[in-house]
Amino acid sequence: MNSKPSKTLTNLSSPSRDKHGEFPSPDPERKKQLAAFQKTAGIRFKSVELLNLSFVHRSLSNETGCRQINERLEFLGDSVLGAVCATLLFKRFPEKPEGELAKIKAVAVCEDVLSEIALSLRIDAMLLLGRGEELSGGRVKKAILADTLEALIGALYLDSGFKAVFDFVSGLLNPEIERISENNYHCDYKSLLQEFCMGNFRSYPVYNVVKRSGPDHEQIFLVEVNVNGTVYGAGSGRSKKAAEREAARVALQALDS
Repeated sequence: MNSKPSKTLTNLSSPSRDKHGEFPSPDPERKKQLAAFQKTAGIRFKSVELLNLSFVHRSLSNETGCRQINERLEFLGDSVLGAVCATLLFKRFPEKPEGELAKIKAVAVCEDVLSEIALSLRIDAMLLLGRGEELSGGRVKKAILADTLEALIGALYLDSGFKAVFDFVSGLLNPEIERISENNYHCDYKSLLQEFCMGNFRSYPVYNVVKRSGPDHEQIFLVEVNVNGTVYGAGSGRSKKAAEREAARVALQALDS
Protein backbone atom coordinates (compact mmCIF):
# COMPACT_ATOMS: atom_id res chain seq x y z
CA MET A 1 0.00 0.00 0.00
CA ASN A 2 1.11 3.58 -0.58
CA SER A 3 0.05 4.92 2.78
CA LYS A 4 1.77 8.14 3.79
CA PRO A 5 4.04 7.84 6.81
CA SER A 6 2.44 9.14 9.98
CA LYS A 7 4.15 11.83 12.02
CA THR A 8 6.31 10.57 14.83
CA LEU A 9 5.93 11.01 18.57
CA THR A 10 6.83 14.28 20.15
CA ASN A 11 9.81 14.35 22.54
CA LEU A 12 11.15 11.06 21.17
CA SER A 13 14.44 11.39 23.02
CA SER A 14 12.79 11.72 26.45
CA PRO A 15 12.67 8.87 29.03
CA SER A 16 10.16 6.04 28.58
CA ARG A 17 7.66 7.89 30.76
CA ASP A 18 7.40 11.54 31.60
CA LYS A 19 7.49 12.99 35.12
CA HIS A 20 3.80 12.20 35.60
CA GLY A 21 4.32 8.52 34.80
CA GLU A 22 2.62 8.70 31.40
CA PHE A 23 3.93 8.17 27.89
CA PRO A 24 4.69 11.35 25.91
CA SER A 25 1.67 12.85 24.24
CA PRO A 26 1.38 12.78 20.43
CA ASP A 27 0.82 16.04 18.60
CA PRO A 28 -2.72 17.18 17.58
CA GLU A 29 -2.50 15.83 14.03
CA ARG A 30 -1.38 12.42 15.26
CA LYS A 31 -4.21 12.41 17.80
CA LYS A 32 -6.70 12.84 14.95
CA GLN A 33 -5.15 9.88 13.16
CA LEU A 34 -5.36 7.79 16.32
CA ALA A 35 -8.99 8.75 16.85
CA ALA A 36 -9.85 7.74 13.30
CA PHE A 37 -8.02 4.45 13.75
CA GLN A 38 -9.96 3.63 16.92
CA LYS A 39 -13.24 4.31 15.17
CA THR A 40 -12.34 2.07 12.25
CA ALA A 41 -10.99 -0.71 14.47
CA GLY A 42 -13.95 -0.56 16.85
CA ILE A 43 -11.88 0.02 19.99
CA ARG A 44 -11.55 2.87 22.46
CA PHE A 45 -8.44 3.68 24.48
CA LYS A 46 -8.41 5.69 27.67
CA SER A 47 -4.73 6.48 27.03
CA VAL A 48 -4.05 7.73 23.52
CA GLU A 49 -0.38 7.80 24.47
CA LEU A 50 -0.39 4.05 25.10
CA LEU A 51 -2.18 3.44 21.82
CA ASN A 52 0.41 5.54 20.01
CA LEU A 53 3.26 3.65 21.63
CA SER A 54 1.97 0.37 20.18
CA PHE A 55 2.88 1.65 16.70
CA VAL A 56 6.47 2.73 17.47
CA HIS A 57 8.89 0.34 15.74
CA ARG A 58 12.41 -0.17 17.06
CA SER A 59 13.88 1.28 13.86
CA LEU A 60 12.79 4.69 15.11
CA SER A 61 14.82 4.14 18.25
CA ASN A 62 17.84 3.05 16.22
CA GLU A 63 17.82 6.34 14.33
CA THR A 64 16.65 8.82 16.95
CA GLY A 65 17.70 7.26 20.25
CA CYS A 66 14.14 7.37 21.57
CA ARG A 67 13.34 4.87 24.30
CA GLN A 68 9.62 4.53 23.60
CA ILE A 69 9.20 1.47 21.37
CA ASN A 70 6.54 -1.21 21.16
CA GLU A 71 8.57 -4.37 21.81
CA ARG A 72 7.48 -4.82 25.44
CA LEU A 73 3.87 -4.38 24.37
CA GLU A 74 4.45 -6.94 21.62
CA PHE A 75 5.77 -9.40 24.21
CA LEU A 76 2.67 -8.93 26.34
CA GLY A 77 0.30 -8.98 23.39
CA ASP A 78 1.68 -12.27 22.09
CA SER A 79 0.70 -13.97 25.36
CA VAL A 80 -2.70 -12.27 25.52
CA LEU A 81 -3.42 -13.21 21.91
CA GLY A 82 -2.50 -16.82 22.64
CA ALA A 83 -4.76 -16.91 25.68
CA VAL A 84 -7.72 -15.50 23.76
CA CYS A 85 -7.23 -17.85 20.83
CA ALA A 86 -6.86 -20.87 23.11
CA THR A 87 -10.05 -19.91 24.97
CA LEU A 88 -11.99 -19.53 21.73
CA LEU A 89 -10.82 -22.92 20.47
CA PHE A 90 -11.44 -24.65 23.80
CA LYS A 91 -15.05 -23.48 23.85
CA ARG A 92 -15.74 -23.92 20.14
CA PHE A 93 -14.38 -27.44 19.71
CA PRO A 94 -15.14 -29.44 22.89
CA GLU A 95 -14.64 -32.69 20.98
CA LYS A 96 -11.13 -31.97 19.67
CA PRO A 97 -8.03 -33.20 21.54
CA GLU A 98 -5.19 -30.91 22.53
CA GLY A 99 -3.09 -31.74 19.48
CA GLU A 100 -5.83 -30.73 17.05
CA LEU A 101 -6.49 -27.50 18.93
CA ALA A 102 -2.79 -26.69 18.87
CA LYS A 103 -2.67 -27.13 15.09
CA ILE A 104 -5.58 -24.76 14.52
CA LYS A 105 -4.11 -22.23 16.95
CA ALA A 106 -0.73 -22.34 15.20
CA VAL A 107 -2.35 -21.30 11.92
CA ALA A 108 -4.75 -18.76 13.46
CA VAL A 109 -1.93 -16.76 15.09
CA CYS A 110 0.77 -17.30 12.45
CA GLU A 111 2.55 -14.37 10.84
CA ASP A 112 0.65 -14.62 7.54
CA VAL A 113 -2.75 -14.42 9.23
CA LEU A 114 -1.79 -11.67 11.67
CA SER A 115 -0.22 -9.52 8.97
CA GLU A 116 -3.38 -9.77 6.87
CA ILE A 117 -5.49 -8.77 9.85
CA ALA A 118 -3.13 -5.85 10.50
CA LEU A 119 -3.55 -4.66 6.92
CA SER A 120 -7.34 -4.90 7.21
CA LEU A 121 -7.13 -2.61 10.26
CA ARG A 122 -4.82 -0.21 8.35
CA ILE A 123 -2.05 -0.65 10.88
CA ASP A 124 0.39 -0.11 8.02
CA ALA A 125 -0.74 3.52 7.84
CA MET A 126 -0.27 4.01 11.59
CA LEU A 127 3.25 2.62 11.91
CA LEU A 128 6.02 4.92 13.16
CA LEU A 129 9.21 3.78 11.43
CA GLY A 130 12.77 4.95 11.07
CA ARG A 131 13.70 6.37 7.69
CA GLY A 132 15.76 3.35 6.70
CA GLU A 133 12.96 0.90 7.49
CA GLU A 134 10.48 3.14 5.72
CA LEU A 135 12.57 3.19 2.54
CA SER A 136 13.06 -0.59 2.63
CA GLY A 137 9.31 -1.26 2.60
CA GLY A 138 8.90 -1.85 6.32
CA ARG A 139 5.33 -0.58 6.24
CA VAL A 140 4.21 -3.75 4.42
CA LYS A 141 6.61 -6.32 5.90
CA LYS A 142 4.65 -9.21 7.34
CA ALA A 143 6.79 -9.55 10.46
CA ILE A 144 6.46 -5.87 11.37
CA LEU A 145 2.71 -5.86 10.75
CA ALA A 146 2.16 -9.01 12.81
CA ASP A 147 4.35 -7.76 15.65
CA THR A 148 2.58 -4.41 15.71
CA LEU A 149 -0.82 -6.08 15.91
CA GLU A 150 0.44 -7.99 18.94
CA ALA A 151 1.69 -4.72 20.45
CA LEU A 152 -1.74 -3.17 19.89
CA ILE A 153 -3.34 -6.12 21.66
CA GLY A 154 -0.94 -5.74 24.56
CA ALA A 155 -1.67 -2.03 24.78
CA LEU A 156 -5.43 -2.60 24.77
CA TYR A 157 -5.07 -5.19 27.53
CA LEU A 158 -3.17 -2.71 29.71
CA ASP A 159 -5.54 0.11 28.90
CA SER A 160 -8.93 -1.57 29.17
CA GLY A 161 -8.54 -5.05 30.62
CA PHE A 162 -9.08 -8.60 29.44
CA LYS A 163 -12.76 -8.38 28.52
CA ALA A 164 -12.18 -5.51 26.09
CA VAL A 165 -9.23 -7.24 24.48
CA PHE A 166 -11.09 -10.56 24.37
CA ASP A 167 -14.00 -8.96 22.50
CA PHE A 168 -11.64 -7.22 20.08
CA VAL A 169 -9.49 -10.25 19.35
CA SER A 170 -12.50 -12.56 19.09
CA GLY A 171 -13.90 -10.41 16.31
CA LEU A 172 -10.59 -10.68 14.46
CA LEU A 173 -9.93 -14.38 14.98
CA ASN A 174 -13.35 -16.01 14.72
CA PRO A 175 -13.53 -15.67 10.90
CA GLU A 176 -10.00 -17.08 10.62
CA ILE A 177 -10.80 -20.00 12.91
CA GLU A 178 -13.90 -20.73 10.84
CA ARG A 179 -11.90 -20.69 7.61
CA ILE A 180 -9.14 -22.86 9.03
CA SER A 181 -11.51 -25.45 10.48
CA GLU A 182 -13.56 -25.61 7.26
CA ASN A 183 -10.41 -26.24 5.22
CA ASN A 184 -9.27 -28.80 7.81
CA TYR A 185 -6.10 -26.61 7.85
CA HIS A 186 -4.57 -28.80 5.14
CA CYS A 187 -3.66 -25.84 2.95
CA ASP A 188 -1.49 -24.40 5.74
CA TYR A 189 0.91 -27.25 6.50
CA LYS A 190 3.92 -25.02 5.80
CA SER A 191 2.65 -22.38 8.22
CA LEU A 192 1.95 -25.06 10.82
CA LEU A 193 5.44 -26.49 10.47
CA GLN A 194 7.05 -23.06 10.64
CA GLU A 195 5.15 -22.21 13.81
CA PHE A 196 6.11 -25.58 15.31
CA CYS A 197 9.78 -25.06 14.49
CA MET A 198 9.89 -21.52 15.83
CA GLY A 199 8.10 -22.53 19.01
CA ASN A 200 10.22 -25.60 19.69
CA PHE A 201 13.59 -24.98 18.03
CA ARG A 202 13.71 -21.22 17.34
CA SER A 203 14.60 -22.01 13.74
CA TYR A 204 12.89 -22.28 10.35
CA PRO A 205 12.36 -25.46 8.33
CA VAL A 206 14.57 -25.69 5.25
CA TYR A 207 13.16 -27.16 2.03
CA ASN A 208 15.34 -28.80 -0.63
CA VAL A 209 14.39 -30.06 -4.07
CA VAL A 210 16.03 -33.50 -4.32
CA LYS A 211 14.65 -34.58 -7.69
CA ARG A 212 12.79 -33.33 -10.74
CA SER A 213 11.25 -35.70 -13.25
CA GLY A 214 9.05 -35.58 -16.33
CA PRO A 215 8.91 -33.20 -19.29
CA ASP A 216 9.16 -29.45 -18.72
CA HIS A 217 5.40 -28.90 -19.01
CA GLU A 218 4.57 -31.77 -16.61
CA GLN A 219 7.42 -31.82 -14.14
CA ILE A 220 7.14 -33.62 -10.81
CA PHE A 221 9.11 -32.15 -7.92
CA LEU A 222 10.40 -34.21 -4.98
CA VAL A 223 11.15 -32.12 -1.89
CA GLU A 224 12.60 -32.90 1.54
CA VAL A 225 12.43 -30.64 4.57
CA ASN A 226 15.10 -30.27 7.24
CA VAL A 227 13.75 -29.63 10.72
CA ASN A 228 16.37 -28.88 13.36
CA GLY A 229 18.90 -31.16 11.65
CA THR A 230 16.50 -34.01 10.83
CA VAL A 231 15.32 -34.57 7.26
CA TYR A 232 11.66 -35.44 6.65
CA GLY A 233 9.73 -36.20 3.49
CA ALA A 234 9.85 -36.51 0.74
CA GLY A 235 6.83 -34.74 -0.66
CA SER A 236 5.98 -34.69 -4.33
CA GLY A 237 3.87 -32.35 -6.44
CA ARG A 238 3.48 -30.77 -9.85
CA SER A 239 4.94 -27.54 -8.50
CA LYS A 240 7.70 -26.79 -6.03
CA LYS A 241 5.21 -25.20 -3.61
CA ALA A 242 2.88 -28.20 -3.76
CA ALA A 243 5.78 -30.53 -3.05
CA GLU A 244 6.89 -28.36 -0.13
CA ARG A 245 3.38 -28.48 1.35
CA GLU A 246 3.37 -32.27 1.11
CA ALA A 247 6.84 -32.48 2.69
CA ALA A 248 5.62 -30.24 5.52
CA ARG A 249 2.59 -32.51 6.04
CA VAL A 250 4.85 -35.59 6.24
CA ALA A 251 7.14 -33.81 8.72
CA LEU A 252 4.25 -32.72 10.94
CA GLN A 253 2.83 -36.23 10.96
CA ALA A 254 6.22 -37.62 12.04
CA LEU A 255 6.73 -34.94 14.68
CA ASP A 256 3.25 -35.56 16.13
CA SER A 257 3.84 -39.29 16.50
